[in-house]
Amino acid sequence: MLRSTAPKTGENQSKLYRTMWRWHFYAGLIFAPFLILLAVTGAVYLFKPQVESVLYRSYHTVAAGPQALAPSAQLAKVQEQFPDDSVTKFKPGATVTRSSEFTVTGEEGSRVVFVNPYNGEILGTLDESTTFMTLVKQLHGGSIAGAAGNLLVELTACWAVILIVTGVYLWWPRGQRSAAGIVYPRLRQGKRTFWRDVHAVPAFWLSLFMVILIFTGLPWSAVWGEGLNRFANATNTNSPPSLYGAKPQSTVPTKDVAADVPWAAELMPVPGSSLPGVAGGLSIDRVVRIAEEQKLDGGYAVTFPKGERGVYTVAATPDKPEGQATLHIDRYSGQVLADLRFKDYGITARMISIGIALHEGRYFGLANQIAGLVACLGIVAIAFSGVVMWWRRRPAGKLAAPARPQQYKLAKGLTAIMIGFGLFFPLVGLSLLLVLLLDLAVIRRSPAMKEAA
Repeated sequence: MLRSTAPKTGENQSKLYRTMWRWHFYAGLIFAPFLILLAVTGAVYLFKPQVESVLYRSYHTVAAGPQALAPSAQLAKVQEQFPDDSVTKFKPGATVTRSSEFTVTGEEGSRVVFVNPYNGEILGTLDESTTFMTLVKQLHGGSIAGAAGNLLVELTACWAVILIVTGVYLWWPRGQRSAAGIVYPRLRQGKRTFWRDVHAVPAFWLSLFMVILIFTGLPWSAVWGEGLNRFANATNTNSPPSLYGAKPQSTVPTKDVAADVPWAAELMPVPGSSLPGVAGGLSIDRVVRIAEEQKLDGGYAVTFPKGERGVYTVAATPDKPEGQATLHIDRYSGQVLADLRFKDYGITARMISIGIALHEGRYFGLANQIAGLVACLGIVAIAFSGVVMWWRRRPAGKLAAPARPQQYKLAKGLTAIMIGFGLFFPLVGLSLLLVLLLDLAVIRRSPAMKEAA
C-alpha cells in the first residue's frame, strides 16, 4: 500500500502557527516604537481640556460681570489692538466665566486673541501652532513629519489591527485547561513566563478597546479616512444633499473655509451669498443673534466670509456629537443657506462622529478619559514587553525571528485573509507588495539575509 505524502493536520497547524508567529513578530518589531509613541501622545491628548485650563488659565478665565459687551464692541477692541491684521474667526465664551476668542491673521501668521467680554480687555495672544498640545497632536497624527508622517501613522494603525488578530490567534488556548497564562498572568514562574504573560494576557483583555481606538482614529487618516469620507458622501450615509438648499452649490468643501467643523460637514459644499444688498454685509452682532436663535449647544465658532460671495460659517462642536451643527449664513441677507445637524447625519456619519468623541475622551466625560488612558497604557506595556521578550531570547548579533516553515504554502483561506486586509487597508496592501518584492528580489538571493529572515 502506498503511504500518503499529504502533510498531517497537526503538521499543518504547526506550520500555520509559525506563519502567524512570523507575521506577528516582524510587524511587532517594526511598529512597536511607533505604537508606543501613538499611545503616549494619545494618553496626554486625552486630557487636553485639563492641561490647557492650567497652562492658559489667565487667558481663559474671567470674572463674570453684569453685562457682556456686544460682539462688535469686542471686535473693535481687537481691531484697535491689531490694525494691520484681518479677523477671521470669533468664538464667544461657552460659559459666563470664559473669555471670548478672536483669530487674527497677518504678517506674523495666525494668532488667537483672548478678550474679556465684560470690559474688552485684551488678555493675551496665542499662536496655536506652537502650543504644547499642538505639538502632542502633531506627534500623534504624524503631521510633524508632513504627509509622510501621516501615512506612517496610518500604516502603523492598520498593521496594529493585524497584530491584534495574529496575537489573539497565538494566545488562543489549545487544549489547556488552566486559566493561568490565558486569563491571568503567571508572575512567579521565571522571567521568560513573566514577560510572555505580561505581553499576552493584557493584550487579550484590551484587544477590543485597542480595536475601537484604532478604528475611531482612522477617519483622520490620509488614505483610509479620505476614502471613508468619500464613500459616505457617495452613498448618502454622511448627510443628504437636499439639506444644502436649492441654490447651485460650489465645489468648495466646508473644511477649506472653516477648519474646525464636525467630520460630517468637512466635504459639505459651501453655498454662495446673494449679490450685495447691504453695504459691507451683516454685522457680527446680527450673525451671533442668528446663531443664538438656532439654539446651538456647548458653544460655537463663527468663521468670517472670504470674498464678496463668501458666507459666515457657524460650527458647534460640543463634547457629545448629538449637539453638532454646521450653518452657512448669507453675509448680506442673513438667510441660513445650509443647516446640518446630527439628526440629519447618515449612519456612517453618526458612527464616525460618536467614535471620534470616544477616541478623544469627550463622549462620557472623565470616565471616557480614564478608559482611554487605560487602553493607551496597555498598548505601551504590550509593545514594550514584546520587545523585551525578543531581546532576552535573541542570540547576540542575530535577529532570532521565528523559523520559516519548510515547504509550506499559504492555505487558500489565509491567502484570502491577506488579500482582504490589503484591500480594506490600502497601505497594508502596498506594504505587503513591497515586502513580497523585497523577498523575491533581495532576500532569497542572499544566503545571509535568507537565513536571518
